[in-house]
Amino acid sequence: MRNSFPFLAQDPLSKYYGLIYHVYRRNKSKKENQIKIESFLEDYKALKPSRYSYVDIKKITNKFKEKLGEGGYGTVYKGKLSNDILVAVKVLNNSKGNGEEFINEVGTMGRIHHINVVRLVGFCADGSIRALIYEFLPNESLEKFIFSVAGENHSLGWEKLQHIAIGIAKGIEYLHQARGTIGYIAPEVLSRNFGNASHKSDVYSFGMLLLEMVGGRKNIDATVENTGQVYFPEWVYCHLNQGKELNIRAEKGGDTKIAKKLTIVGLWCIQWYPIDRPSMKVAVQMLEGEGDNLTMPPNPFASWVQQEQI
Repeated sequence: MRNSFPFLAQDPLSKYYGLIYHVYRRNKSKKENQIKIESFLEDYKALKPSRYSYVDIKKITNKFKEKLGEGGYGTVYKGKLSNDILVAVKVLNNSKGNGEEFINEVGTMGRIHHINVVRLVGFCADGSIRALIYEFLPNESLEKFIFSVAGENHSLGWEKLQHIAIGIAKGIEYLHQARGTIGYIAPEVLSRNFGNASHKSDVYSFGMLLLEMVGGRKNIDATVENTGQVYFPEWVYCHLNQGKELNIRAEKGGDTKIAKKLTIVGLWCIQWYPIDRPSMKVAVQMLEGEGDNLTMPPNPFASWVQQEQI
């Protein structure tokens, strides 16, 4: 087949023109994003939290010496402010988003003061460098305490786990009142066939967390001896639905009751369709109640099976 565009082959500079145009468009987009962020920060400067430069961030983190964790949106480092207050500094990935997430987080979290929500104390928007500075929580992540080690799960005790669950639920409920969603991943996040992502997506994530707290393990664990327990949420639903007791370490008389309540609330929260999930306000009420009147929810995995068959 003859080349319909012979001039492309004859002009070796054409590919360079295309590259230059691509770089121009990318730099223009970056500049527009920075202008948008600067405009927002100019309007926001009368409010707290404080703004820091990238030089400040390097000083606060001692040149990023101690990494606390890493996620899809950035890396978190331990730091110390000039007044010796310890902080956690999240340095955001440059490739993520166009600045909207940064603006939303600074604009929302900077105004929020709630006992169950970590406080934003500062931020950095220095060129393309963006970072968020939060108060440092010395007790590390919940994951360290809820996931079992050699079978020694739930070292916190069931009453403490319930207290933590209620605190998390109240924090999410507060955020839902203050802003939009904070986003484990709900079906509607993956596919719009199940509805739009909303507050109910956070309810789903919270339900998954509750079930991990109950199981003392990741919800999906291919290393378990019983293959029927690989996906814990489905196993525990079938277990309870058949009237069987949860096999947990019950150190106190009410431990089994608490574990069952956390499980049922978690299963309500992970219903496949968002409309079938409770609001966070209702989830808080369910957790704070005695649990005697809680009913088993519909099978959240039935819709999953139906979708697989379509």
